[in-house]
Amino acid sequence: MGLRFRKIFSIVPGVRLNVSKSGVSTSLGGHGATVNVGTSGKRTVTLGIPGTGLSYQAPLNALTGLLVVAAVIIAGIAYLIAPDLVRQGLHAWQPKWF
Repeated sequence: MGLRFRKIFSIVPGVRLNVSKSGVSTSLGGHGATVNVGTSGKRTVTLGIPGTGLSYQAPLNALTGLLVVAAVIIAGIAYLIAPDLVRQGLHAWQPKWF
């Protein structure tokens, strides 16, 4: 087993600076969807179900970038129209056993 090190600094809500022995990266997003950009140029998107430990990570390319942007725009518009309904939907899909 190797020694691991990681420290995360929150810059503003939704933006974090990640420092590890392998380098520095920046994360944008929050629970459920995060885009990570490293100093080496590696870009990934992580989609997960908060509270479960389940997530999927994929390289960020044009298609996944467009899908993430589309999902954020749709969620933003839905939140402007019916914020309580969006909050209920976000809480409904989280598992109750945590």
